[in-house]
Amino acid sequence: MSLVTLLPFIVLIGAMFLMTRSAKKKQQAAAQMRNDMQPGSGVRTIGGMYATVKEVNEDTVLLDAGPGVDLLFAKNAIGAVLSDDEYNRIVHGIEHDLKTDEAVVPDDASSLTETDEPAESSDDQPIDLGKKEAADETADEEPKKADGAELKKSDGESDAK
Repeated sequence: MSLVTLLPFIVLIGAMFLMTRSAKKKQQAAAQMRNDMQPGSGVRTIGGMYATVKEVNEDTVLLDAGPGVDLLFAKNAIGAVLSDDEYNRIVHGIEHDLKTDEAVVPDDASSLTETDEPAESSDDQPIDLGKKEAADETADEEPKKADGAELKKSDGESDAK
């Protein structure tokens, strides 16, 4: 066999080796993260529940999910160990890393359009757009056909079949 026919197989084996190596590194990092858990640290389970670690055993973790709610999870069910700042931000909504020197982006655009000057026209008075006079003139005139005869007003029923 020549080298050209073996080249696709060599490339395929090399790609498989690289993929398994990166997956193995991710598994080792996740296992190390789970082993480094300490009581009092905030965690997120693979199901998306946030809780505080109460006790760490060899294969299980006792989590405090709220006042009087203790849950026993397998260590493999812990998806992430969160820093204190991140846990407080997600669970309690506490943001203490805000700096007053930086520009604050508002949640809505209403604060960007407000002005300190009083409005010249109030919302209680209607604004005249000049359409009222034209509407009154057309309402006074009777509708006419192009040949000058008056149109017959109907009550909405039609004789057309």
